[in-house]
Amino acid sequence: MNTYSLGFSLTLNPGIATRIFILLSVFASSLTFAAGGKILATPGVSQVEGAAGGGLVPWAQLAGYASDNEISASGFCSRASVSDYDLDVCGVQANLFDRVELSYAKQTFDVPALNTELEQSIVSAKVRLYGDIVYSRWPQLSFGVQSKELSDASVANLLGAKDDSGVDYYLAASKLHLGAAAGYNLFWNFVLRSTSANEMGLLGFGSTSKGRSLQAEFSSALFLNPNIAFGIEYRQKPDNLNLGETDWRDVFIAWFPNKHVNLTLAYIDLGTIAGAPDQTGWYLSLTGNL
Repeated sequence: MNTYSLGFSLTLNPGIATRIFILLSVFASSLTFAAGGKILATPGVSQVEGAAGGGLVPWAQLAGYASDNEISASGFCSRASVSDYDLDVCGVQANLFDRVELSYAKQTFDVPALNTELEQSIVSAKVRLYGDIVYSRWPQLSFGVQSKELSDASVANLLGAKDDSGVDYYLAASKLHLGAAAGYNLFWNFVLRSTSANEMGLLGFGSTSKGRSLQAEFSSALFLNPNIAFGIEYRQKPDNLNLGETDWRDVFIAWFPNKHVNLTLAYIDLGTIAGAPDQTGWYLSLTGNL
């Protein structure tokens, strides 16, 4: 499997290159389903499980720029490359009248040491319960559901996972404070997630002795100008398989040249994955909006 590195060169997997080319071709065009009255960058980017938000953590915002009388569609491809593993994700998102977000994501997790790939499909929904991240007094609140299923659970079963599918539930709160940090816009997001997923579900769900638990997630970003945001993310994770599964974190920069496309680059620290420590590396994601 050919991979790319984010150093002085960038070599793309042919399948990923094709998908990114299609995304660029479609989303750089002027065709839109929704005019998009929201402030640039307020929908965030695309999360690795398919929801709108950061790379690791979903936000309360819904994908795309649809207002309450519009529908918008988005597509994304992301890649995370760490010391011993690679994760490719592509998906689609729909925003229905700024009330409901629907998404689908396909994850491919490359494990060179075992000469195998793990695949997971995620179907998600998010409902805005209250507010707007800019205009309401209190934070915007959204409730999300992510239904996950492995295509082959043999590795997960070998490691002691109980199930090959599971459902995550989360409540997200987000707020953007205009000009709050020395004149710069400051954003924060907090998530409380109920999950039994091992490594996001790629290693199955639960174990014979452990199951569902509550995990906290946090994001914050500073908008250096209307087009560029710099921030951090932190995501707690359960250790159901007793493999030393650790929390995830990243530092990211996101570029929003217009409302049709955004690009995110992050340095990620995923800690220990399947017993392999020091999994650090880079994350790159491209999202296009119609």
